[in-house]
Amino acid sequence: MDVFVIEGGRKLSGTLRINGSKNAALPLLAASLLTDDPVILRDVPDLSDIRNMYRLLAELGVESNTEYDDQGISKASLKVVDNSEFHARYDIVRTMRASICVLGPVLAKRGKARVSMPGGCAIGQRPVDLHLRGLEALGATITLEGGDIVARVPQSGRLIGDMVFLGGPFGSTVLGTANVMSAATLAVGTTIIECAACEPEIVDLANMLNGMGAKITGAGSPRIVIEGVESLGGVDHTIMPDRIEAGTFMCAAAITKSDLTLENCPLDAMMSATDRLEAIGVHIDPVDHPDRVFAEDPLRRICKVSCSETLKPVQITTQPHPGFPTDLQAQFMSLLCLAEGNSVITEKIFPERFLHVAELTRMGANIHRHGTTAVISGVNKLTGAPVMASDLRASASLVLAAMAAEGTTVINRVYHIDRGYEKLEDRLSEVGASIQRANEEEVAAMGLMCE
Repeated sequence: MDVFVIEGGRKLSGTLRINGSKNAALPLLAASLLTDDPVILRDVPDLSDIRNMYRLLAELGVESNTEYDDQGISKASLKVVDNSEFHARYDIVRTMRASICVLGPVLAKRGKARVSMPGGCAIGQRPVDLHLRGLEALGATITLEGGDIVARVPQSGRLIGDMVFLGGPFGSTVLGTANVMSAATLAVGTTIIECAACEPEIVDLANMLNGMGAKITGAGSPRIVIEGVESLGGVDHTIMPDRIEAGTFMCAAAITKSDLTLENCPLDAMMSATDRLEAIGVHIDPVDHPDRVFAEDPLRRICKVSCSETLKPVQITTQPHPGFPTDLQAQFMSLLCLAEGNSVITEKIFPERFLHVAELTRMGANIHRHGTTAVISGVNKLTGAPVMASDLRASASLVLAAMAAEGTTVINRVYHIDRGYEKLEDRLSEVGASIQRANEEEVAAMGLMCE
């Protein structure tokens, strides 16, 4: 099993390009099931979750191939060649909860879908009841058979537009909104989704679907209106940049007291995160480059990130967009470990998402958890230690802490990182970090300990 070996205390300098968004790419790839025409997706990140989605799409009759341009940006071509398969099997679904987002497209296009019920994960239970309630509101019949969700369209052969409420105890559901919105594009009549997720990734999906001939308005607001159409066509769509990756790299610059330039940075989708960074003492300055292809798009901007010598404590509460994203909670916690004073982070989305607290404490952090709240008392330094990654974003927080720590840190189970950050060790090394991937035998040969 691979580990990261990180020597802390290195300054970062240079430019990093933000890749296409993982959280946007997964439902966009699933949406290729809604048409028999070719679909082109640009800037699809090369991640283990994405590769698993390609495997699932192949089993569902989608042929795909990926090319890269001279800048290393991907172009994925997808085409449905067989509409007969409708079963998303457990051995693929269990590797990636986002597999559930094929449910709506397969049901709407093929009349029946069978998707293995996703299990829990390290950050807590994430039930799919809102997905099913939304599809039932469109006339689908839902049963549970042998651990699989089995959904069927009405006898008329098509879903029927209706009012759909997607509110839940922790707010709206992003993948649930994606599922219902995708399914509703091929329904008869008009669908109105109330309490829809407002995340930028939902806007990106709506933009792609509209490019395929759908009629969707209101994406990005709590009310989305979808007028069903007979069929959808092909599209050539560029995936939005990954706002979580961008936030992670901003924290990397801040925690190492460094300057970084970020290209293709979705600043307009990150206002809650950049607000907290500015309060901490991190400076984020947009840079206009008229010669860049994406310069006219405010979501794809170049920015320079720099940091004050003194980090200030702040209060953070995770909330659905446009609130502070839960996927940046762990990274900000690492940063606040070195702030002067007491910071408070309250987790409103996934109350159990604090497994990184114990590992940061091993590195010298002073963190006390009280239910859904963690109080972080800043320390003068962190110290390298063997630590264990528990989930994707917790892994990123440990990488950040290790880059700022004195000495060497060995991070175990870095396969979590590969789910959401493409070649993270290579990219950070290019801007000055001392980070290498190794196996346990190589670590032992270095005289270091794994967890």
